[in-house]
Amino acid sequence: MQIPPQSQRREFTCDVLIVGGGTAGTMAALTAAANGADVLLLEKAHVRHSGALAMGMDGVNNAVVPGKATPEDYVADITLANDGIVNQRTIYETATRGFGMVQRLEGYGVKFEKDEHNEYAVRKVHRSGSYVLPMPEGRDVKKVLYRTLRARHVRSRVTIENRIMPVRVLTVDGRAVGAVGFDTRSGEFVTISAGAVILAAGACGRLGLPASGYLYGTYENPTNAGDGYAMAYHAGAELSGIECFQINPLIKDYNGPACAYVANPFGGYTVNADGNRFVDCDYWSGQMMAEVKRELDSARGPIYLKLSHLPDATINQIEGILHTTERPTRGTFHEGRGHDYRTRDIEMHVSEIGLCSGHSASGVWVDEHAATTVPGLYAAGDMACVPHNYMIGAFVYGDIAGEHASGFAASAGRPALPEDQITAAHELIYRPLSHPDGPPQPQVEYKLRRFVNDYLQPPKTARYLTLGLEAFGRMSREIAGMGARTPHELMRCAEVTFIRDCAEMAARASLARTESRWGLYHQRADWPEQDDANWFRHLNLRKSGAGEAGGSGEMETLTRPIAPYIVPVPGFTRPDGVPDVPAPTGADLAAVWG
Repeated sequence: MQIPPQSQRREFTCDVLIVGGGTAGTMAALTAAANGADVLLLEKAHVRHSGALAMGMDGVNNAVVPGKATPEDYVADITLANDGIVNQRTIYETATRGFGMVQRLEGYGVKFEKDEHNEYAVRKVHRSGSYVLPMPEGRDVKKVLYRTLRARHVRSRVTIENRIMPVRVLTVDGRAVGAVGFDTRSGEFVTISAGAVILAAGACGRLGLPASGYLYGTYENPTNAGDGYAMAYHAGAELSGIECFQINPLIKDYNGPACAYVANPFGGYTVNADGNRFVDCDYWSGQMMAEVKRELDSARGPIYLKLSHLPDATINQIEGILHTTERPTRGTFHEGRGHDYRTRDIEMHVSEIGLCSGHSASGVWVDEHAATTVPGLYAAGDMACVPHNYMIGAFVYGDIAGEHASGFAASAGRPALPEDQITAAHELIYRPLSHPDGPPQPQVEYKLRRFVNDYLQPPKTARYLTLGLEAFGRMSREIAGMGARTPHELMRCAEVTFIRDCAEMAARASLARTESRWGLYHQRADWPEQDDANWFRHLNLRKSGAGEAGGSGEMETLTRPIAPYIVPVPGFTRPDGVPDVPAPTGADLAAVWG
């Protein structure tokens, strides 16, 4: 294809622009439309089958159902799982709004498991509290959501543009005013003018290289390459907890979970090669992953998912969930290996590293209204820093972002889009066409992600992290030389730039936090102790002087204090001595709970 001139572009105007049509983006669109906004929803694939929900979901991990648990139980659990480094107000929104979201999804046609008394059949995996709610027909979740989006009363407010990939959020005077990108099928250049922008582009799942060596054999959806992390960063927004990596227990040679949230509530568990249980709690946390890694590295490895002791009826039930939703190739994989849960325990390993707030705590800094530090820019889902937020949290924050972004857009002006930023984005998108015989994207990406494994994989050290930064700096030049000939190849090349940005963020944040915390997620071999005196705080990063004349544009780190807790945490004393403050009560809480 030929490089289109910058002046030859497709232009859109909307009240609320949403980037990403997955879990959070879909809900943001529905809520923003219900609030009267004209919504443009962009998806680089197709909304009908995009995002982490593409093949459905086996259940929700954080349903706070009245009579089964309380919001306070849940907030305390998540606070402990994150060593106290949380903004409890953001978690409290998920805890109090989550049950209403379950009911809203039921209204759309999503089905949740009920017991013989027609009550929600929640199960226990967390340390204290039952929040896991299976979805017997979870494979249909995305279909149900897409059908809701295409309903006539929604369609009049929501325009869906599939196969359009934004690469930068546009800002004027420090405020988000739109985005710029291209059509991944035609290569057409695209600009969007918006009153507010919501980023819902998912995790950075394509960061570390899987042990299999396959670029797309990742635990997270591999199309989620850190697009939202990079766009938020270049727009000037702060990101937080980037040193708190996501690492999960997986089936050996297969990118599916083992799986704590399905098998464990039915009686499955993890054992070492001697047949002994060794994890303190099956809830996925950095502490649990440290225990897994320690066992794998010992003479007691390898480790296994044990289901062979369960009745056949129970195993049938587990297979009915695991082999039909989220990763329906799982049954085929086991069949090809001759595995049967009834007669053989399944070998497990650990995933590559990634960035994700849904399973750990790495994301764009947001408040309880889903607002970032850039006015008019909101974030939701796996890329927004609300620790361990999972699918229900993504829906909740999509809802919150849709509500507040539509309110912001209602009074926001529409300045002329900044042509200098559009020019820079045009160069980023189309430069691979200038040298089509340059190194192909798969080769460059493999090299980049091999460096991620070499230098960032825990346990971390300053020497390795510093070498990583040097490697990622060199990779900037190699990435600029990548060649492409088609719009699809342009998309993959742009994704490599996002991965490189996230790799640098991960290295700089990990280097700055001179302690070990969150178990394996941030284990420093050269700083092995947890240092509450100096590091009981958020570590954020941002682009220095973004949008300011004379700004260096370099990546810089900063710290933020932990806000006062609104929920007491039994057995945990804040190292900084900051007292708790009352949680929302009365009318404020009744609006979202009860």
